[in-house]
Amino acid sequence: MSHSKTVANLKPGESGKICCFKDDKLALKFLDMGCLPGTEVKMKFSAPLGDPICISVDGYRLLLRVAEASTISLVE
Repeated sequence: MSHSKTVANLKPGESGKICCFKDDKLALKFLDMGCLPGTEVKMKFSAPLGDPICISVDGYRLLLRVAEASTISLVE
C-alpha cells in the first residue's frame, strides 16, 4: 500500500481517511486534536496565498500549515 497522498494534496471539497503519520513528534499533536487513523478529513479552504489550510475533522475545523498537513498520510 502506498502512502504518498497527504492532507496537503487535497483540494477544496475533497476528503480522505487518515492512514498514518510521517513525523512522530507531530503525530502526538495530531492525535491530541482528534486526527486519528481511520478518521475522515475534508479540505475546506486555504488562505489566499495557500498557507495555512483549513480542514474539517470529526465535526470541527482545524487550521494547519501545509508543511504540517504534508505529514498526514491518507488511505489511497
